[in-house]
Amino acid sequence: MDNIWIYSLGLLAQGLFSARMLVQWVLSEKARKVVNPSVFWVLSLAASLIFFIYGWLREDFALMLGQVIGYYAYIWNMGAKGLWNRIGKWKTPVIILLMAVPVAALCHMAADWSNVADTLFRNGDIPRSLLLFGTAGQIVFSLRFLYQAVFSARRGESLLPAGFWIISIAGSAAILAYGIIRRDPVVILAQGFGLVTYTRNLMLCYSKKT
Repeated sequence: MDNIWIYSLGLLAQGLFSARMLVQWVLSEKARKVVNPSVFWVLSLAASLIFFIYGWLREDFALMLGQVIGYYAYIWNMGAKGLWNRIGKWKTPVIILLMAVPVAALCHMAADWSNVADTLFRNGDIPRSLLLFGTAGQIVFSLRFLYQAVFSARRGESLLPAGFWIISIAGSAAILAYGIIRRDPVVILAQGFGLVTYTRNLMLCYSKKT
């Protein structure tokens, strides 16, 4: 029964991740170019929080790490899209609260680090080599948002460039392989769908250039 609830939580998070890609994909197809809707970042932030919890319940460091890396990029992009200004006087406390969540989680982990290390890094269900592979895939996958944030900051607006989709495809392929080995249906479904949308967006990027 516990596994059902855990997988349900993961499916909810991946449902939100998939919804962001579906909305972005549909709008891009209509515009015949890659678009960057505000809802993409709102859904990303909500899904990231939920999926971090899923990774914790699954005792899977690779999944948790990926969410921490991308989390702050979502907050930055929401600011670049002007979303935070819409909540008026609540802007500052909400941003502070959201930014404090990963820090609080890390502090909680550090307070009982020996047990956390046993759970996350010496998990008998995940061989060390597989953990390293999954972590590497998550790092590559999440670095796309670092690349995207730097690219966008230099141009003064939130954009989704071709490089973002190239990194997405590389990272997603690695995570899909990791999910297949782990027999994780949540990861397999999410990354399988993701690969399709990332590839199509990259095609739109290059079709626009030609």
